[in-house]
Amino acid sequence: MGSADSKLNFRKAVIQLTTKTQPVEATDDAFWDQFWADTATSVQDVFALVPAAEIRAVREESPSNLATLCYKAVEKLVQGAESGCHTEKERQIILNCCRLLTRILPYIFEDPDWRGFFWSTVPGAGRGGGDEDDENARPLAESLLLAVTDLLFCPDFTVQSHRRSTVDTAEDIHSIDSCEYIWEAGVGFAHSPQPNYIHDLNRTELLKLLLTCFSEAMYLPPSSDSSNTNPWVQFFCSTENRHALPLFTSLLNVVCAYDPVGYGIPYNHLLFSDYREPLVEEAAQVLIVTLDYDSSTSSSPTVDGTTTGTAMDDVDPPGPDNLFVNYLSRIHREEDFQFILKGVARLLSNPLVQTYLPNSAKKIQFHQELLVLFWKLCDFNKKFLFFVLKSSDVLDILVPILYFLNDARADQSRVGLMHIGVFILLLLSGERNFGVRLNKPYSVRVPMDIPVFTGTHADLLIIVFHKIITSGHQRLQPLFDCLLTIVVNVSPYLKSLSMVAANKLLHLLEAFSTTWFLFSAVQNHHLVFFLLEVFNNIIQYQFDGNSNLVYAVIRKRNVFHQLANLPTDSQAIQKGLQRKKRTPEPISRTNSQEGASMEGSRPAAPAEPGTLKTSLVATPGIDKLTEKSQVSEDGTMRSLEPESLQSSPEGNPSSAVSDGEPWSGEASHPRRDRRRLSSASSSGQWTPSPDWVMSWKSKLPLQTIMRLLQVLVPQVEKICIDKGLTDESEILKFLQHGTLVGLLPVPHPILIRKYQANSGTAMWFRTYMWGVIYLRNVDPPIWYDTDVKLFEIQRV
Repeated sequence: MGSADSKLNFRKAVIQLTTKTQPVEATDDAFWDQFWADTATSVQDVFALVPAAEIRAVREESPSNLATLCYKAVEKLVQGAESGCHTEKERQIILNCCRLLTRILPYIFEDPDWRGFFWSTVPGAGRGGGDEDDENARPLAESLLLAVTDLLFCPDFTVQSHRRSTVDTAEDIHSIDSCEYIWEAGVGFAHSPQPNYIHDLNRTELLKLLLTCFSEAMYLPPSSDSSNTNPWVQFFCSTENRHALPLFTSLLNVVCAYDPVGYGIPYNHLLFSDYREPLVEEAAQVLIVTLDYDSSTSSSPTVDGTTTGTAMDDVDPPGPDNLFVNYLSRIHREEDFQFILKGVARLLSNPLVQTYLPNSAKKIQFHQELLVLFWKLCDFNKKFLFFVLKSSDVLDILVPILYFLNDARADQSRVGLMHIGVFILLLLSGERNFGVRLNKPYSVRVPMDIPVFTGTHADLLIIVFHKIITSGHQRLQPLFDCLLTIVVNVSPYLKSLSMVAANKLLHLLEAFSTTWFLFSAVQNHHLVFFLLEVFNNIIQYQFDGNSNLVYAVIRKRNVFHQLANLPTDSQAIQKGLQRKKRTPEPISRTNSQEGASMEGSRPAAPAEPGTLKTSLVATPGIDKLTEKSQVSEDGTMRSLEPESLQSSPEGNPSSAVSDGEPWSGEASHPRRDRRRLSSASSSGQWTPSPDWVMSWKSKLPLQTIMRLLQVLVPQVEKICIDKGLTDESEILKFLQHGTLVGLLPVPHPILIRKYQANSGTAMWFRTYMWGVIYLRNVDPPIWYDTDVKLFEIQRV
């Protein structure tokens, strides 16, 4: 009964607040206490009992009452943080204020006139509580953030008390060293505290409030100006926050130490509620938001992780003012890297865990946040990136990413997931070690909707990429460039492709070199350049083990001859474009020799109609995303000056897209993006001309392949005639023992296109990350139906 009563009283207080036209005095405690002194209002109750329309009504009609409500709620949090909230009643008040602020803040942010409110000082709201208040008064936002961080290390509320204490000897919250209260063992902390589900629940509520404070970013439109820092995050990650280090470490360790499968008892998750998972999700979301930092604008010495001393020495840190970015960039101990990588790999692989009992293992849902976190780790800490690539552990990250890419390829609501997966692989592919690691045989049989094959991780990557290109939805076309760039980057190191993967690469070349595709958009021919570069790299640097690919090239030699003889006169161009009208499908899947899919796999499904998704800003073109590096004899890379590549308007023949306009992603600004050409539909202003075709046809890098065909085709034909062969295996045996030493042109230098940080991708990550957070927070729906500006909410 008590619970119903308290809800009723709470609802009455809300109604009083919305109907009072006169300002209520801040000193009228009897009135304000109704909002938090009563127990038993869960966060769901608060959302139900405080409707959006009423918050907006108070905001418009009696703004001073809304201001007082916020101020009084923050005051309660500050008092709780000061006193260390030792009684059950105080803790309940803290949680109620948390829930109320989580409910109200989005409505403060959506109104531009209110946005400065939390950054103003409230008279008499100083830190001390004495008379000298006004001159050292803090903005409300700062008081709120500092109180929440104190409460996150409050003994017996959010952390285990270290004393066997009664209330008299209770630990003074200001004298404790929060580094001794880190929530979980891992980076920089060896002791794993006893799990306590009440503490986990309380931490989760406080983190939810933090995330809501940071979400002001959702109410500002996307801008290319990367100096737009989020004032909440900026203060929270500054030296003003005395708990910055233990909090960063707690969040990172809680995420990386989490094991959703637990003790491996089947159906465990159906019997016991897992209090850790909501905390881990919240921690992951808070972590990626605090790390939202545009590294392309900073020239900080710490981003390469050069540091000495213990796990993260706190001696006068150089580099970014954002302490979370700073700490992340300075982690350097091998055991810390191992802990982080194992944790992230374990969680990313969780949705792939197949058991013989359906639904018996718990599946986590926060893989998108984990991918953003992994991206940040690699982007801000180069030592971590090199550690990941040093062993085949990188494959434990690769396989789940390929699984997600393959699974999401038909689903329009998961375009963002496709992009981040591809961005991570692009970043990894810029390092030689990644290509080398791909040669490891692929034996873990994760059920995926792809043809069965026997081969390496490189084969898996090529087969999945082929599947995305040939059977993904239209919105993925801007990613074709990136996908092929990844294959180009790893190609010089691939020792032996399977026949299935070799055929897939040739099928892509066949599809992309049809005249209608080449002539229908200004940058389509780049895809052919990329594929030719892949073949050249493998033939020049890995000929010996790649008889399957050489055989496939010989079988499909007409594709190369057609390219070499591509017509360039106006009439032929028009004829090529006519064909397009008859073939609406951009890439046919015939003759790609689709085998049976793997056992236990489900086909990639499109989104359910009505699924919500958030729009994304356009991603930069591949020329903006990457910079070219040349691999020297000794394996070191040197960056190539852009000028030397731009000798002609088309740039280097075998290379990058140097046309001005990037391919737009899923743009949230249709007006601005109408100028951009989508990759397979020509836009009105541009038509292919003979000069244009000649300008790139003359640079097609066909010499190596033509020479190979010239030498090997007569030999293969002779064997077939002499031995009356129709059997592939004999020809493959011949090709395995053949050599082209001295017969091919001088090997070209290996060109790697390395990802480079830029403000375009920084903005993309911001919109993607907040879109994920918006859609994933449905219970309670913190931002639902508020006027967000960073992205549009769309239905599939």
